[in-house]
Amino acid sequence: MNNKLIPITLLMSLGLIACSQPTTTQVPKDEGAAAQQVVDSEPQQALHQFATSLAVNYHTLTNYPQQCTSSGVDGRCFAAQIELTPGVDFNRKDWAIYFSQMRPVKQVLSDAFELTQVKGDLHRITPTDKFKGFYKGQPVDIAFLGDLWQLSETDAMPNYYIVVPGLKPEVITSTQLTVDASTGMEQRPYVEAYVSAESQYKRSDTDKLAWATPKVLFDANQDIESRPALAVNAIIPTPKRQIIESQSPVLSLASGYHLDTGSVSKTAVEAALSRLARLGVKPSHQGVALKLETLATRLPEGGYRLNITADGITIAASDDAGFSYGLASLTSLISLDNLSLNAMQIQDEPRYGFRGMHVDVARNFHSKQFILDLLDQMAAYKLNKLHLHMADDEGWRLEIDGLPELTQVGSRRCHDLQEDTCLLPQLGSGPDGDSKVNGYYSKADYIEILKYAAARQIQVIPSMDMPGHSRAAIKSMEARYRRLKAEGNEAGANEYRLIDPLDKTQYASIQYYDDNTINVCMESSYHFVDKVVSEIAKLHQAAGQRLDLYHIGADETAGAWVESPVCQALLADKDSGLESEAHFGAYFIERLANMLADKGIKTAGWSDGMSHTRSDSMPAKNQSNIWDVVAHGGHKRAHAQANLGWDTVLSNPEVLYFDFPYEADPKEHGYYWASRSTNERKLFSFMPDNLPANAEQWTDIEGKSFEADDTLKLDDAGKRISGPLNQGVRFKGIQGQLWSETIRSDQVVEYMVFPRLLVLAERAWHKADWEVPYQYQGAKYNAETNYFTPEMREKQRIQWQTFANTLGYKELAKLDKAGIAYRVPTVGAKIKDGYLQANSIYPGLGIEYRIDGGQWRQYTEAAKVSGRVEVRGVAADGMRKGRILRVN
Repeated sequence: MNNKLIPITLLMSLGLIACSQPTTTQVPKDEGAAAQQVVDSEPQQALHQFATSLAVNYHTLTNYPQQCTSSGVDGRCFAAQIELTPGVDFNRKDWAIYFSQMRPVKQVLSDAFELTQVKGDLHRITPTDKFKGFYKGQPVDIAFLGDLWQLSETDAMPNYYIVVPGLKPEVITSTQLTVDASTGMEQRPYVEAYVSAESQYKRSDTDKLAWATPKVLFDANQDIESRPALAVNAIIPTPKRQIIESQSPVLSLASGYHLDTGSVSKTAVEAALSRLARLGVKPSHQGVALKLETLATRLPEGGYRLNITADGITIAASDDAGFSYGLASLTSLISLDNLSLNAMQIQDEPRYGFRGMHVDVARNFHSKQFILDLLDQMAAYKLNKLHLHMADDEGWRLEIDGLPELTQVGSRRCHDLQEDTCLLPQLGSGPDGDSKVNGYYSKADYIEILKYAAARQIQVIPSMDMPGHSRAAIKSMEARYRRLKAEGNEAGANEYRLIDPLDKTQYASIQYYDDNTINVCMESSYHFVDKVVSEIAKLHQAAGQRLDLYHIGADETAGAWVESPVCQALLADKDSGLESEAHFGAYFIERLANMLADKGIKTAGWSDGMSHTRSDSMPAKNQSNIWDVVAHGGHKRAHAQANLGWDTVLSNPEVLYFDFPYEADPKEHGYYWASRSTNERKLFSFMPDNLPANAEQWTDIEGKSFEADDTLKLDDAGKRISGPLNQGVRFKGIQGQLWSETIRSDQVVEYMVFPRLLVLAERAWHKADWEVPYQYQGAKYNAETNYFTPEMREKQRIQWQTFANTLGYKELAKLDKAGIAYRVPTVGAKIKDGYLQANSIYPGLGIEYRIDGGQWRQYTEAAKVSGRVEVRGVAADGMRKGRILRVN
């Protein structure tokens, strides 16, 4: 259909004959105990048979229904349809189907059903008196309008389940995820594939972002040449100074190495040596001499000197990290099919002191083994901070002594609508509390993670988000309150309570919760935080480390205190320091930061929450993670907070959110609110020292150019609103983020993180000579300005050639050896004059094609084809395959 605007008459012709409004209510209480009751086996069997035979088809119809505006954000909506085709007759009327819908339903286009938003993304379908029952083979359509837009197949969450009072909930089998045998990736068989770039994938009338078809990818990859020689002496991340002294090998590690540690503890480098062993390089008396030398002159933290000659290898450093990083560079030089090395000298040190990776295990849990594997790869590429996000609305993931409900209730999601035993299902978790998306780290697990990280010179930064994003903690402490209250222990029940039961404030978080914010006026809230932090500090101490940095989150706080009697009383107290109701959120952050400072712990938080504080009420040293979008003026907050003297860590979503799609394709995993295309080359282009200058090479979420104004702005009173960094001010570092709303399995996490983590390491460790120097006097940047000169662009292209060839010919094979399920890139391809031409973002990786669904063939050069042509990439070891794209 050419017209993107879909009229209501067409939706009605699809069987949608009337409209009703959605409601937002809690579900009847008697349903919550359904899973706990003894059930009649015959009705349960009937329900099971219906659930296993019901075919669900979810179809995004259009992002342009006629009832909604077609440009801008306000008033936007999408039209979707859920088709239910029963495999058996089912005539009960007391059922409810629960499902997760990423965007809330605005309007139901059927009078036979009601759609209710229960909480967050959890929705419920129930029949009205107009519904005549399910009959075998006869589809029933439920169409609706949803908020904003729906641009990805991953938006349609899995694990719908049906509930009948008195019976055990049953998962609807057709909505469960499957795994593609060749790619290892999750698939959603219940989701109708997107077919229209115009009506389904555009976000607005002005959206210029091109769907990443094989032709679009082919054009993007055309300037990447296959040059394996570029990988021979390359190291990721690139050293600060590297002098190649021979063009042919001077020694081979095939016979191993003979290690002389000198005064260096072998324990400090055992992890780095184990990575050498994984590549087949092991200790041997007959091996190459490998000497570690402690320098009398101290290098910057993590700095090292690597010298390779015909006589052996010497690594000189002044700290454990330096020795480990020198060995990491040696490992990076090695090619699996050739263990020989050229003579060279390397003098190296990091660009930033903070080189981090953030992982959210709160929304969907990820295993301890995944964390250990991630730490190993972080160390291999010289990253040194793991920001571990362990509590949010959807889950609490760390055992805390004395507060068992945090993990007994807060680590599980199941169908308990009173939330006595678990949290409500969210994010398609389904009704089963034993699902793999549930779980937590025991105290022993966490101590093991800390020790494993320390052995790799990585600091673990624990994070429990608050005061917003705290629903798991709130509901856990409410379960504790009810338990102790029932035991007659009123004081104990209130000791760690996080809400004022008399608070009538109406609010909604960005994730559509109305009950996820800790009350910042209650002493019990601060008692809770103190308890949690103290117990985490004990775990760090048990691991032989000190907790000196704690991330409080502080972001996206919706507020829950305007009509709280406790808060009104605090506001009336002249000694509280509160200026107005608008200051409640900042009051919490300021008080918490000072409480932590008294314990010798530095506070970290996300930039939006930290920006609300008064700098003179905060400790002198704080960390702020800048998650502001550059295309929306994100450099302004980064500069303001860096100018306060705070440690500013860049976490900008356009390039540093690894839960965003690699390419602009609705089949790619991930959220997409700031970017629908964040591939490795875009991350490689990042100029972190000059945020606004990125406007010369990037576009916004809709593929349009933008301007970044970094000139001084004053208000009418002459007060600075925004402007450049103060002379000489620098950022502390950069951090990649992995949020887990749509990321369920460890394998999908690895797909989203790798190989982007290697590019993150490159930008965190090495400052490229093509980056635009920061203009401390201020400047404006856009696609027409020319601070990023043609010469700089060409340098960037040439260096990307080396990086891409190094990954394709050398580094990805090492990830295969480590069992890391990195993303095999989608293949660029086109057919010209009857010949297939194909390419990859990574030269050296295999490409396969097939015709009319036949056998896969290896692509080596332009091939004569006819019929339906499909292409896919192949992993470096030849085992895993990439996602299939159809060329014509």
